[in-house]
Parts: sequence; structure tokens; C-alpha cells
Amino acid sequence: MADYKVKFEVFEGPMDLLLYLVKKEEVDIYEVNLTKIAREFIEYVDLMREFDIEIAGEFLVMASTLVYIKSKELLPVDQQVAAEDDDEGEDPRWELIRKLVEYKKFKDAADKLETLEHRQEDVYPRLPAKQTFGMPEDRGPRVEVSIFDLINAVNDVIKRVEERNADGGEIYDEQFTVAEKITAIRERILEGQSFSFAELFAEAAGRNEVVATFLAMLELIRLRQIKITQDDAFSEIMITEGEGDDGLEATVPSTKTSETISDISE
Repeated sequence: MADYKVKFEVFEGPMDLLLYLVKKEEVDIYEVNLTKIAREFIEYVDLMREFDIEIAGEFLVMASTLVYIKSKELLPVDQQVAAEDDDEGEDPRWELIRKLVEYKKFKDAADKLETLEHRQEDVYPRLPAKQTFGMPEDRGPRVEVSIFDLINAVNDVIKRVEERNADGGEIYDEQFTVAEKITAIRERILEGQSFSFAELFAEAAGRNEVVATFLAMLELIRLRQIKITQDDAFSEIMITEGEGDDGLEATVPSTKTSETISDISE
């Protein structure tokens, strides 16, 4: 990973990520395949750490719990029964599902209260609160774009790029700087373009370029110089000009002195 650090904190917790993954699968919590969810959870956490996104230690604790549950579910049925007999207390799988159900109840209640608050603001307007990930003030029919949406999207991009390169048998070792990608995104926005997340990465030659572009995008979101929107949950992410105080004309680090994104080992 490059020494270029993007200070981008995650305020959601591990239960939020679990709920996100369950919703993505479009299944009932009680019917979720925890082995698959565990694999995706660890994949997402690894990506966030790869991008130097600051995450709480609870994510690693949850990852360990999921690895344990996954290891038990991969055992033959007779060995699973024996392991359950040896374990003291509640089955960790059902304990986690119970906690997830309870957390979802509290989260749904909080979402309802937030909806009521927004309706009240329409009647009695007040100063806008801090926006999340560059979301516009006009909520309209759009839904919030979370860091998990971004990780999900960039994970798909990385997989497509690596599959394409594997099929072509080519190795890309070109170096890219975050500053160069910041400039490229700014220029594209200043031309009056709005574009999708997929379009931003459409010409990425390899993983290194995807990483540099994603870090540049996170930095511009943090500076509120671009905003990202989504019509529905898990739908296409759109990128448009933001309303940051510095504006898109702000100076970016020199590409001569900026760190490059070097090859990343798996």
C-alpha cells in the first residue's frame, strides 16, 4: 500500500456491515448463509484496511467470531453435533443471529425517528446537519450512500479487472499517484459531467489504478468536493460536483512528490 493516507473514518459498526450484507443477499436473517456472510465480511474488512480506512477494533472481533462459526459449519454434521455438545453456553451462530435481529429492531426504530425528524424539518426548516459522504441536501427519493456501498462497488470493480487481466494473461505494473487521480476526477467534474461509479473505473488497467482512483475519490468526498448519490439501495452510484468550501479549483499535491500506488500483494 502507498504511504499516502486518506483520513476516512467509519462511524458504522460491525453489526451495520452484517445487516448490509444480509440485505444484499435479500434473505431473511434466520435463513442467512453465515458461511457466505463470514467470507464477505472478512473480504470487506480486508479491503477497508487495505485502503487505510480507519475502522474500530470491534470489526476484527466480529471477523474472528465469524471465522469460528464458519469453521464449525464446515465440519461434517456428526462432528458439528459433537462440537456443540463440547461447547458451553449458547450456539454462537444463533447467538449472533439473535443479536442481529435485536440490532435491526433498534436500527429500524431509529430510522423511523429520523424520517419523522426530516418531515418536521420540512415544516420547520433549520440549518442543515453535517452530510454523510457528500450527500446533497435535497434528499428527494434518494437513499444514503454508505462506506459499505462504496466498498461493495470497488470490490466488484477489482474482481472484474483482475478477471479481465487473468483472461488476457497481461501484467500491469504501471504506477499511479492519488494526486493524479484527484486531478483527473476534478477535471471531469469541471467539464460539467456527472458519471457513475462504474464509469469512473471503466478504463482502469489494473488493481493499482483502481486503488489510486478509489483513494482519490474518498479524499474528494471527505473534502465535499464531490457528492455521491443512489436512487435505491444497492443501485448505481452517481458522482457529481459537491459543495466543499475549497471548491474544485483547489490546489492538489504535486504529482512529482506524491507517493505512488505500488503493487499490492494478496
